[in-house]
Amino acid sequence: MTHPAWHAMATDDVARTLGTDPTRGLSASQAEERLSRHGPNELTHEERASPLRMFLGQFANVLIVILLAAVVLSAAVGEVVDAAIILVIVLFCAVLGFVQEYRAEQALDALKKMLSPTTSVLRDGAEARIPSAQVVPGDVVLLEAGDRVPADARIVEAHAL
Repeated sequence: MTHPAWHAMATDDVARTLGTDPTRGLSASQAEERLSRHGPNELTHEERASPLRMFLGQFANVLIVILLAAVVLSAAVGEVVDAAIILVIVLFCAVLGFVQEYRAEQALDALKKMLSPTTSVLRDGAEARIPSAQVVPGDVVLLEAGDRVPADARIVEAHAL
C-alpha cells in the first residue's frame, strides 16, 4: 500500500483524507477504531532475555570461563577441595551478577512506566489528556510551550512559534 506524500498535501486535503474535523478532532469511537487498526503510538520493544538466559549469560564472562577451566584442571590433578572452592566462588559470582542485572531490568521497567508521557488532543470537540501511546492518525494534537511532540504531525495553526 502506498502512502500519500502527506507533507505535500494541503491541510484541508490531509484532514479530508484522514476523516478529521480540525475544529472538533476525532470522536471517541473513531479514535478507538483507529487505535485497534493501527496499534499504539510507540516504538516496538525488543524482547528481553529470559531469567534463565540472563543467568547463563553470566558464564560468558572471560574471567568466569578462566575460573571454570581452573576448576576442571584442579579436579583433573586431584585437588578436589580447591576445585569445589573455585566452583562455589564462580557460582556465587554468577548468582550475584544475575540478581544485579535482573533488578536493574525491573527498575528500568518501573521508570518507563512512571515516565509515560501524556498529550492533549481534541476529542469530540473538547480537549482531552491521553497517554501519548493512544495518539492515532487524524488526531488533532494541542501543543503548548515545553510539550514534546508525540507523533508525526502537521501544524495547522500556530501562535508565536
